[in-house]
Amino acid sequence: MLYHRHLAPILRFKTRAFAVLLPLALAACGGGTSGLPGFDSGTPAAGGAAPTGQTIGTGKVKVGLILPLTAEGQGAVVGNSLKNAAEMALAEFPNADLTLLVKDDRGTPDGARAAAQEALSEGAELIVGPLFAPSVQAAGQVARGANKPVIAFSSDSNVASRGVYLLSFPPENDVNRVIGYAAQQGRKSFAALVPDTAYGKVVEAAFQQAVANRGARVAAIERFSADPAAMKAAIQRLMPSLAQADALFVPAAADAMPTLGQLLQEAGYNPAKVKPLGTGVWNDAGIARVPAIQGGWFASPDTAGFNAFAGRYQQRFNGAPTRTATLAYDAVSLAAALARTQGSQRFSEAVLTNGSGFAGADGVFRFRPDGQVERGLAVLELRNGQIVTINAAPRDLGPRSQ
Repeated sequence: MLYHRHLAPILRFKTRAFAVLLPLALAACGGGTSGLPGFDSGTPAAGGAAPTGQTIGTGKVKVGLILPLTAEGQGAVVGNSLKNAAEMALAEFPNADLTLLVKDDRGTPDGARAAAQEALSEGAELIVGPLFAPSVQAAGQVARGANKPVIAFSSDSNVASRGVYLLSFPPENDVNRVIGYAAQQGRKSFAALVPDTAYGKVVEAAFQQAVANRGARVAAIERFSADPAAMKAAIQRLMPSLAQADALFVPAAADAMPTLGQLLQEAGYNPAKVKPLGTGVWNDAGIARVPAIQGGWFASPDTAGFNAFAGRYQQRFNGAPTRTATLAYDAVSLAAALARTQGSQRFSEAVLTNGSGFAGADGVFRFRPDGQVERGLAVLELRNGQIVTINAAPRDLGPRSQ
């Protein structure tokens, strides 16, 4: 398409972790994720200030930045880390022509709605954020009414829509990648042991779809709750089916995996016979040491990009970023790059859904017209208590799937 040619100048002034990929210029492109904040609704603050009037940058192109800066608990921690990362992106982009209009949604839909209205009234051409799914819905409704796009950080695919793009770590990407890789390695019969949570429901549906897409079979699916007795019962129900399976999908997080692993061992599960598979929640030092899943595979962004970002963040802010901080860094870098090169079309649907995608701190990604994000992920292995990359993330996402 014509706009591909117009994107080429971005490659000449890419920031440290960002470039736009072109069909003929791919060679120029130089941790646990799923289930992180943004997938659930968060914990709203009981009170808090109204959307703030702080700005970052002095460029003529205005972008609203909506984050849960005063939400209770981890919401505010993540929100402020995202804000710092946005500030860092602007500082690292050469002569960025952006002004970020910082707004606090307090972790609530009402706060997000007011923040979006305020940012748009101040001239925002694009909304970056919010983080939590209900807030994304609220801000998206306001932005849609003004015909302005949103790049939000929720991992809940239900809140994506045309014009509301989710720059996040959706668990569906992880599942599709690891099941696809396992199928390529000859695995044909898959069992699953999934948490009985909202996250579990998402990954279970993605698992069934991914297995079907590879012409493989689902041997069994069992769900478990956090109670060890319930875990044990689920495993006992599952074990007979493992005789007909050659892979076991266990997307359990760090708080559950050690107990689950011990119970699997006690039940006679052998990871050398039935390959353990997981999602990005396995990208955790504690999970890496669980004996029952040694040799297991999971999908996640390559860690090198985040590690480089985290080092610069630490120097600038004298503290470690949250794992999701790269999302704001990439969103603001993208906005700055498009403002530099695309003129009045900078945030149009055609530009934002460029099929060649973009390269950010966590690797290549692209937005689909329906608002979903597709990411290039690596496949990693748990090996002797360590996490080792066995299949690198692609630098090119290839043609869109239909």
